[in-house]
Amino acid sequence: MIQPQTHLNVADNSGARELMCIRIIGASNRRYAHIGDVIVVVIKVAVPNMPLERSEIVRAVIVRTCKELKRDNGMIIRYDDNAAVVIDQEGNPKGTRILVQSLGN
Repeated sequence: MIQPQTHLNVADNSGARELMCIRIIGASNRRYAHIGDVIVVVIKVAVPNMPLERSEIVRAVIVRTCKELKRDNGMIIRYDDNAAVVIDQEGNPKGTRILVQSLGN
């Protein structure tokens, strides 16, 4: 469950390293975001000499959460960290590679 002020890792090579959620896109009173939701984030840590800079406001889609996700078949999926992929206004990823992580226990 991601809410405003939550820090997330970046799961792509866009140049950002750490993000902080500032708004959840969707209904005006949504408290939490889950995997697949689009959020508005501010870049907290960025790699030097890359297109994205620190304190830039962008959109991102959540790809991993520490809070478990229960599927209809009974399988529970949980990751070790919260992570997102930076996207543009059309929904296309800004990075060229998405870094995956194995499932946690």
